[in-house]
Amino acid sequence: MPLSKAQQAEVAERRVKLIRLRRQGISFDDPRILALGYSSRGAASKDLVRALKERRDEQAAEISVYRQEENERLDALLEVAWPRATTPSPLFDRDGNIVGEELDMRAVDTVLKLMDRRAKLNGLDVPVRTELSGPGGGAVPLAAGTLEELNKLIDIAGQTGQEAEAPSDEDSGDDGD
Repeated sequence: MPLSKAQQAEVAERRVKLIRLRRQGISFDDPRILALGYSSRGAASKDLVRALKERRDEQAAEISVYRQEENERLDALLEVAWPRATTPSPLFDRDGNIVGEELDMRAVDTVLKLMDRRAKLNGLDVPVRTELSGPGGGAVPLAAGTLEELNKLIDIAGQTGQEAEAPSDEDSGDDGD
């Protein structure tokens, strides 16, 4: 059976007090928390988790509504800009004769900005994963070394293909002396 409005208000008030006490660092088995009406430490802990979950669910619902409203606004703006961005308009000379056609580049720019905003709003742009690799695509060898050795590794990491081969002793100018 669902809680009455009065019971819901009591639960909300108890949870506010519980959260205030927990923010002060009061442990779940403290008499002040148990005095709120919890039968045990575990019951207080569970209620706090429930309160946080409900809050998260409420926030997620609000975010979903906000996202939907923003998408509807973007749809309306895109509906206006799209025809101007995709349908060439005639170009006239001074005498009023059509000499060509072209797209409205400001409208194209607007459409691209709207599309970018929608992608950000809906999380469509996945971050690009970058990886630093060493010679031959393998791991970057790291060990305690001199500044010169570290600079060589940086140079190698910035190279591609065959130019990424590790320099040999001959390449380094070391004649073995």
